[in-house]
Amino acid sequence: MTKNQKLLDWVNEWAAICQPDNVHWCNGSDEENQQLLDEMIKSGAAVKLDEKKRPGCVAFNSDPSDVARVENRTFICTSKEEDAGPTNNWMSPDKMKAEMLESYKGCMKGRTMYIIPFSMGPLGSNISKIGIEITDSPYVVVNMRIMTRMGQKVLDILGDGDFIPCLHSVGAPLEAGQKDVRWPCASNIDDKYISHFPETNEIWSFGSGYGGNALLGKKCLALRIASNMARREGWLAEHMLIMGITNPQGVKKYIAAAFPSACGKTNLAMLIPPIPGWKVETVGDDIAWMKFDEEGVLRAINPEAGFFGVAPFTSMETNPNALHSADKNSIFTNVGVTPDGDVWWEGIGHDCPEGTIDWKNKVHDPASGQTVAHPNARFTSPADQCPAIDPAWEDPAGVPISAFLFGGRRPSTVPLVYQAFDWNHGVFMGSIVGSEVTAAAIGLKAGVRRDPFAMLPFCGYNMGDYFGHWISIGENAPDKSKLPLIFNVNWFRKSEDGKWLWPGYGENIRVLGWILDRVLGNVDATETPIGYVPKKEDINIDGLEGQEKYMDELVEVDNKLWLEECELIAEHQEKFGDALPKQMKDQFEALKARLKK
Repeated sequence: MTKNQKLLDWVNEWAAICQPDNVHWCNGSDEENQQLLDEMIKSGAAVKLDEKKRPGCVAFNSDPSDVARVENRTFICTSKEEDAGPTNNWMSPDKMKAEMLESYKGCMKGRTMYIIPFSMGPLGSNISKIGIEITDSPYVVVNMRIMTRMGQKVLDILGDGDFIPCLHSVGAPLEAGQKDVRWPCASNIDDKYISHFPETNEIWSFGSGYGGNALLGKKCLALRIASNMARREGWLAEHMLIMGITNPQGVKKYIAAAFPSACGKTNLAMLIPPIPGWKVETVGDDIAWMKFDEEGVLRAINPEAGFFGVAPFTSMETNPNALHSADKNSIFTNVGVTPDGDVWWEGIGHDCPEGTIDWKNKVHDPASGQTVAHPNARFTSPADQCPAIDPAWEDPAGVPISAFLFGGRRPSTVPLVYQAFDWNHGVFMGSIVGSEVTAAAIGLKAGVRRDPFAMLPFCGYNMGDYFGHWISIGENAPDKSKLPLIFNVNWFRKSEDGKWLWPGYGENIRVLGWILDRVLGNVDATETPIGYVPKKEDINIDGLEGQEKYMDELVEVDNKLWLEECELIAEHQEKFGDALPKQMKDQFEALKARLKK
């Protein structure tokens, strides 16, 4: 176990408050994992899938009230409200702790308190961090075992060192003799809290058992708390995939990319090139932690050990590597379970078998109009099961990053790809990333929904200060000549009649090829008011029948459309008030001046 007195005192303090029936220190062993799975299968909380079709796999269905991240109940608790910024929900630490403490009293009665020691990042890496999660959910334990390096080996490395304390409860105590429900959670949204205390590196979560609300190593620690630690310590904690790209000449470079949700991030991380000679390998599909090494190279690790992937529309056509990652030893949440013990979801690539049990635990009726899987249904799979996993994905030193990519869904205005003039211009590009939404999108008015650096829900402090941190990374880089180049991509351009101008998916390797050529200095570009745009002949479209006629439009920069875009950017920048760095204002003014020439 451990002799870390601070850790022992913390666990004892919370055990006294939460009043569990038992306290179990997780060792991360196969036996422990199997015992927890067996208990959940026996209780009806989980369904064991067919051992031949899905060896070592189980399926869970959550309560219908607990199916996703709850952004309106996610808080950043800092002494000063302005430190949380305009994009976060804020409450003072004292008020939040007093409110939540009442909820935690006796919340684990009738349950076991599990102590989960976990490392975000390879064990022993100087970029990694150690957290300890207290939870009363065995579902959380088995998921955290996949998503992190978990167990006794972490305590051994921790020794007497410091850790990030993470507290979680489903908020559903059991009275003596009371039968448990299949998915315990607080049914009332107002009884759910996902609270972060960046000044003390603490996470308190209550009432939800789902995903990032409960697996506290994921968005809570790896982004919201880590982004604050990164700002204080001079590194980067980003919502980015990491991938290695090797060209036909055998030259390999690593890139990190940030896209808002529904923009093909996981698909890009696991891309299978359709043209000969190219190779893509996956380091991570969601989060990147990056620090400069002694030679001034920015190196990245994937702090996670698994994928928490969206299941619907993952198929052999869209992302075979993701699908194969979940072939075995995986946990499925809110998918359909077929009569022969396999899984099914919308877009999996074949018809739903009759008699399939849907995510609400009912036999699916095709006439009902209901989906079999929840749109946010997930698979939790070990990263080392991915067929495209990079050989260096667990290298404690991290992989060297040569380029950053930003992008969103933009049917017009934004070209297929363009490159920043310099670091600060690239930061400005990242700060204005967004996707167009239609009037039909629930709760959003039509227009561009900005998601700077794809960090809007995950930045643990004022985003104006976050832009400033990125600027300081460039200013304080040990060797500015080794800073990654910065690009923006847009796979989603459409013609006036609504047709896609670019095929996307695997064909995106052609755009990545141009980016790699720019990194290597192999190709020129056209300077435009917004950045460097490829010459259309420098993007390889061999074998893409009919693509030639779209290339002019794909690389076009329309000054009139961009001046209209500037009006939207002005609105966006106003939100950050005095926290917006002068360099970002200067970049905006320079863009407008170039467009008006």
